Amino acid sequence: MTPHLSLSLLSGALAAVVVAVLPVSAAQAQMSTPAEQVDALEALAGKHPGMRRSGAKGICASGHFTGNAVGRALSSASVFSGAKVPVVARFSVGGGNPKASDKGKTARGLALQFMLPKGEQWMMANISAPVFFVARIEDFVPFVQARVNDPATGKPDPIKLKAYNDAHPESLRQGAYLAKAAVPASYASAQYWGVNAFELVNAKGQSQFVRWQFVPSAGVVGLSDEQLKTLPDAFLFDELRKRVAEAPVSFDFKLQLAQAGDTLVDPTQVWPESRTVVPAGTLVIDKVEADMGGACDKITFNPLVLPKGIKASADPILAARPASYGVSLGRRLGEAAK
Repeated sequence: MTPHLSLSLLSGALAAVVVAVLPVSAAQAQMSTPAEQVDALEALAGKHPGMRRSGAKGICASGHFTGNAVGRALSSASVFSGAKVPVVARFSVGGGNPKASDKGKTARGLALQFMLPKGEQWMMANISAPVFFVARIEDFVPFVQARVNDPATGKPDPIKLKAYNDAHPESLRQGAYLAKAAVPASYASAQYWGVNAFELVNAKGQSQFVRWQFVPSAGVVGLSDEQLKTLPDAFLFDELRKRVAEAPVSFDFKLQLAQAGDTLVDPTQVWPESRTVVPAGTLVIDKVEADMGGACDKITFNPLVLPKGIKASADPILAARPASYGVSLGRRLGEAAK
């Protein structure tokens, strides 16, 4: 028996056990494959060969991160040593359309790869909203499919969309936040959140669950409707290039500390504002690529690439990300090779 076949049989056996012990409603949930998740994104935004299926419109940048004593007290990860750690960054506009307007009320992204000593890496993907749009991976494909335009009308089917939203009210939280927030004046003036929980473990073996955020050191700045009218649909790349050419931009890296009872597995829920938030380091961006290419292009920003001292929580959305990211990268590389 080959190792591959053994793994398949084991997976099937485990699946049978899960079905036997879960409630009927959960057992009947439609689980999608990573390929189906990427297919759904392509159906929503269209196929754009060589481009990411999510956050397609983006720009590479680089800089460094410096951790502090607060970070070191919470985690033994070398990223908090106090030394400058090289960072590859990617700023993006949400969605799979590489020509999306910068003036849309969609999420902005800040993806990072930290190059740590001894070959370690830390990757993360952060967004300009404190919550994600689904709590369970089985809801991802239906959420996207409900928003695909009907060819006859050029808009989503209102009946299907309402039915999904009524059954999944938690999926409206991210959209509601973005609708109320001002469109960021710059990638450098947006706040970014890591919506999933992670476990930090310090040198004494003590554990603390956290969610992190990157707060622009110069403050959050948005644009009014009148200001937006004076700008082209593509202004964020040039604005960031010009800004960084004049002086590096920085973000304060902060950790929100979980308390008993806070969800560690539902990224559609925020933790109470009363939870302690502590500064754990500073991210500095001092270079922005002159064109669309750069070191960030082939990086998946897999959030499960973690250094010693940082562990993933049991959040199912977090666990599902790497496989779909890999499928997307495979398709992009295949398209580029043609």
